[in-house]
Amino acid sequence: MGKHSRTLKTLREIALEYGSTEQPDLATMARELGRVVHQNAATLANRLAPLRARQRGFERWLLAERNKPALSVLVMAWPPNHLTPVHDHAGLWGLEVALAGALEVQSYARDQASGDLRMLGRDWLGPGDGTWFEGDENHAHRCRNLSKHDTALTLHVYGGSLEQFFAYEQAGPAGSWIAQPQYSRIAGRLRG
Repeated sequence: MGKHSRTLKTLREIALEYGSTEQPDLATMARELGRVVHQNAATLANRLAPLRARQRGFERWLLAERNKPALSVLVMAWPPNHLTPVHDHAGLWGLEVALAGALEVQSYARDQASGDLRMLGRDWLGPGDGTWFEGDENHAHRCRNLSKHDTALTLHVYGGSLEQFFAYEQAGPAGSWIAQPQYSRIAGRLRG
């Protein structure tokens, strides 16, 4: 168990170290986190196997948090075929790295005046791959577990605590986007 928890502890320490400024170098943080994930894939799979086996739907697990500068580190469990609504991150910067499985991330830009969303692109993440976004009020994205059978796991680092955000739903194929307030729930705390 010791080596298993050391790997999570290393990921937490990297996030806390690189997130020690208000505007961290997210590319470098993603690279360092990805390196640890690549080097320790089997160890992480072993350590996090209980999260993949829970089958309780989408869950967010807190790994670390800090107030100054604000930062939260979470592991998220994505059930097979799970698709989030398009959602923002309340202006926080963020980074996500796949730990197990594969995720598709579709990025959107929100027009401040009209509220309309325009898709900017897609990223596909496998273990150790990461993507990030700057603290932008107009950034939104949608994430999807690409597996029809397996739970995917991702590590998320945010420039604060994401307690409330907006999910966006389009009214009809060409309709306007409607913003609905959402509240985040934490399933529990991981030790690492």
